[in-house]
Amino acid sequence: MSLESEAVVSGEAELPGTLPESLRAELVAFRRDLHMHPELGNQEFRTTAAIKARLEKAGLKPRVLAVGTGLICDIGEWDGGRPMLALRADIDGLPIPDMKTECSYRSTVPDRAHACGHDVHTAVVLGAGLVLAQLHREGRLPRPVRLLFQPAEEVLPGGAADAIEGGALDGVGRIIAVHCDPRVDAGRIGLSDGAITSACDRLEVSLDGPGGHTARPHLTTDLVTAAARVVTDVPALVGRRVDTRAGLAITWGRIESGHAPNVIPQHAELSGTVRCLDLGAWREAPDLVVAAIDEVANLHGAKSEINYVRGVPPVVNDPDVTELLRGAMTARRGALSVEGTEQSLGGEDFSWYLEQVPGAMARLGVRTPGERTVRDLHQGDFDADESAITVGVELFTAAALLDAGE
Repeated sequence: MSLESEAVVSGEAELPGTLPESLRAELVAFRRDLHMHPELGNQEFRTTAAIKARLEKAGLKPRVLAVGTGLICDIGEWDGGRPMLALRADIDGLPIPDMKTECSYRSTVPDRAHACGHDVHTAVVLGAGLVLAQLHREGRLPRPVRLLFQPAEEVLPGGAADAIEGGALDGVGRIIAVHCDPRVDAGRIGLSDGAITSACDRLEVSLDGPGGHTARPHLTTDLVTAAARVVTDVPALVGRRVDTRAGLAITWGRIESGHAPNVIPQHAELSGTVRCLDLGAWREAPDLVVAAIDEVANLHGAKSEINYVRGVPPVVNDPDVTELLRGAMTARRGALSVEGTEQSLGGEDFSWYLEQVPGAMARLGVRTPGERTVRDLHQGDFDADESAITVGVELFTAAALLDAGE
């Protein structure tokens, strides 16, 4: 298969690396197969095997990460000179049921779904890799490129740490990624310099104290009241101890205590998330949050035990790499295919790579143009306009070629 006829004009020269129709159909089928067989973080054995087999069929030599899932694959051989560009995808699904009722490729695994678009991300990087491998065979890929299929993005603090430890960034100078965005039309991407996601940590709190009869709360530690005050007072207290522009927010997802209406319990549990827009405030958040919980618990005579699970920092797009993605998308589909995007409160472990090397993430439009219903991420009815796969592949191949030419 030659890609000679599959080219678009960029400036005065043709930019190869668009997606042939035969491969486009294959990638849609590949994505649907992943969608039907979602696997949770660090359990993506079938997914890893499928990616590995397709890359090997193309004559490439993927390497499975030491954790047993996820893999790295270089296209071309790095000579130790200028570092490579890496293309990253995440491959895990979510522990929620697939609620799509009229869909031939809905999940076949109970209470598991690709409801965040990682199957699309995987198909994009796989497709880009196959196109770039063909260009390499034709002698038209000026520099080697690394493909990174990362496990466990949904598991705090994220599988990026394992991938980095496994050598994912060895020889890499810059890294790029996309994330599905159901608010953006297919055929377009969202881009912004600086932070585009939030930091995200997990918070688990246990409260203990002597219980008793609800007729005599003065003889007990009223743990239900204490837990309720932690829920309401701690976010307010922390909000007055950090610059409000930092957007530090505590949101509780679970509170559990007691078994009978007339018994004050001896134990209560709470869990939630801490999200923050600002990197500096995120670094201070554990001390601030723990101190506030202790203060409120002590005020009500409860003993607190706090497990503050460090998650991920914000994804902070490097300006130069953002411009690389902007230039790549413009070369493929024109300047109007790029729109601005706001910083969200979602977390993404792509940020750990950016602590090591410059990089950028684009929001990949997956909403069918004209559709009014937004199928949001992490919802059981989420789905993507599959034309976005073509857009992502051609974005990444253009970025790789433009990066090589800089």
